[in-house]
Amino acid sequence: MMISNKKINDFHVISGSQVKIILSDMRKETIDIVAQTYLAHERGETANPDSYFLRFPDKPLNRIIALPAAILNSVGEEAVSGIKWIASYPDNIKQGIPRASAVMILNHPTTGYPYALLEGAMISAVRTAASAVLGARWLNEQRKTAASIAIIGGGVIARNIIETFSADGWSFGQVGVHDLDHSSATALSQFVESAGFRRAKILSQREALAADIVVFATSAGTPYVNGEDTFRPGQIVLNISLRDIGPEIVVQSYNFFDDISHCLKANTSPHLTEQKYQHREFITGTLAALIRGDITIKRDKPLIYSPFGMGILDLVLARIIHEVAVARDMAVAIPFFFGEESRW
Repeated sequence: MMISNKKINDFHVISGSQVKIILSDMRKETIDIVAQTYLAHERGETANPDSYFLRFPDKPLNRIIALPAAILNSVGEEAVSGIKWIASYPDNIKQGIPRASAVMILNHPTTGYPYALLEGAMISAVRTAASAVLGARWLNEQRKTAASIAIIGGGVIARNIIETFSADGWSFGQVGVHDLDHSSATALSQFVESAGFRRAKILSQREALAADIVVFATSAGTPYVNGEDTFRPGQIVLNISLRDIGPEIVVQSYNFFDDISHCLKANTSPHLTEQKYQHREFITGTLAALIRGDITIKRDKPLIYSPFGMGILDLVLARIIHEVAVARDMAVAIPFFFGEESRW
């Protein structure tokens, strides 16, 4: 029997500078992309297994995380699978370089062959920011305004969240920032003004926690914000870094997630809450369920959004970026990347 050889797809590398250019043109669009991906996940049209953590016993703050994922259908024009490999080394900031670095690999849905390698840290930051702003939008009943917002943590994720709020057309009466490192707080304060908002005030932690919208974007490994009455009813808390707030706060709040089972792992604040109180009654539902109208907002408790960070979001953005990069001749083709392209 004659077997015709199928041509293996071309392999491309897309650098961080090219990724950044492409994403800068679609900052607002990423919010809707994240929303549609969450809805697809809610419908069961994705595969998003647990993240895998590589840890180092002699340096417990460092970790490298593998996030495999697949889009099975209906998101964009084609299915895709792939993985994000992202390193988090908090001490990097002492050397003036970003804490996180990452790569994305995309695999063809038919052959399984990898067809693209992309710098992934920018993709990760932008999808995280889009998820945060999407959560704020829906917890704020789709109003794009608030009297005050405070960002706790003055790094790359915070900068991208501010930029995405700006792209989405939000307005704030006051913007505050808090970081234990004064230079980081100052840099973020100046960036807030350049993003189109009034210059941010540098706040104490206590002052920051009183804002109408509080955004946690730190590298904290264990809760440092504790106390049952820390947040007031109706206050919106974007728990982006996942480990800043104590269980006694979570258990007395309405809690929304990107994926419940994922977020109740790895000693996140919700996971610690489940362990401490031995129940899940504090869970309100997913953001996708809120978008679909399956659940509604009540304001007699604080509102906390805890997105674990799903590989499907990186995957969808990476697929779109690849398509754009190839169409614009921005991707670098690697000839003969595969050593063998036929069986015989």
